[in-house]
Amino acid sequence: MRGVSLLAVFAVVGALNLDTLAMGPKLSPGSLAGKAGERRPEGAEGAIVGVFRLIAEDRVAAAHAELDRLLAVNPNFRLAQLVKGDLLLARAQPIHALGNAAGVPEERLNDLREEARARLLRQRGETPKDRLPRYLLKMAPQQRHAIVVDTSRSSLYVFENRDGVPHYVTDYYVTIGKNGTDKAREGDKKTPLGVYNVTGSLPVAKLGDFYGSGAFPISYPNEWDRRAGRNGHGIWLHGTPRDTYSRPPRASDGCVVLTNEDLEALSRRLQLGATPVIISGGVDWVAESDLSRVRSSLEETVEAWRRDWESRDTGRYLRHYAAGFSSGTMNLAQWAEQKRAVNAGKTWVKVKVGEVSMFLYPGAEPLAVVTFLQDYQSNNLGNVMRKRQYWMRDGDAWKIAYEGAV
Repeated sequence: MRGVSLLAVFAVVGALNLDTLAMGPKLSPGSLAGKAGERRPEGAEGAIVGVFRLIAEDRVAAAHAELDRLLAVNPNFRLAQLVKGDLLLARAQPIHALGNAAGVPEERLNDLREEARARLLRQRGETPKDRLPRYLLKMAPQQRHAIVVDTSRSSLYVFENRDGVPHYVTDYYVTIGKNGTDKAREGDKKTPLGVYNVTGSLPVAKLGDFYGSGAFPISYPNEWDRRAGRNGHGIWLHGTPRDTYSRPPRASDGCVVLTNEDLEALSRRLQLGATPVIISGGVDWVAESDLSRVRSSLEETVEAWRRDWESRDTGRYLRHYAAGFSSGTMNLAQWAEQKRAVNAGKTWVKVKVGEVSMFLYPGAEPLAVVTFLQDYQSNNLGNVMRKRQYWMRDGDAWKIAYEGAV
């Protein structure tokens, strides 16, 4: 068999080890040719995936030309450089593994092989047309976009808020923590799983080159993390150093890392303090009708909680709280005692709830994060605050496990 044909085999099966991955049907040269309705990536990612398709089809001259165009724009794309070297070596001898021509340490080669695998596996899934991640129950009117990270697929998905309904916009390849996910403590080099918000923007002028074109901190640890005893800080969305186009799938200290061009594109959609960032170990795509059923159930429960608060019937109000409830400073017994004392001095109470967002919490289902603007008025007190509640399923009912001001 010619070296070029072996190159097609290593690109599709050998280096990617798809024979040993229990992730659906094996990838074959034919499957890389593209299917009707398949997502077609753009930019550098589209180019490198296109190169693999050309190799699989034994169109080596076209692959060379595509690589030359890609590297002219992105000379620091190390995976593309690696494939280019193998293509050149294949003219003289058979290729048995991705990186035969590299002459670099095996650890670095394995990183690039993992990146090749991750980029190809990202293309195997169907376009999320007419389906949504089940976490996106409801976006608040002011939240123009939502971010969902699927760490198992090295993918960050962007959704646009159209009249309260999220719509898929685009997605990007990302890097996560060296030791995977489910961050629990400072320095464990893991990426957290949960529902967070973008909290700030750190410009290039305030950062070292390591973070590339910028960084956007997110709200880890959140209230649920702290309740569970998780700690650590400094989890960001950020870019890559100038001498590196992209990083392997697991290479950060816990942050979610994009290429600089992808981060710059994403940054135009981020709203400080508003954009939700949901990080999951694997996204379940469901029909909007499935989301609607869960959303309606939770909305009805939140409305019942609001009405019962207005009623000043403390017993009815407290039925919405879980036995293990915590406000961060009070348990359920303390919370109940305080509410009974407060209600004793009220002759009337009015509560309005607006700007509501609802997201299911990855890895802790069934748990939902509900954030809203609360307008509380009574005969002797009035205030407006943003509040967050964590609602947990208890049998057939939703119960509040945490409540506090944001």
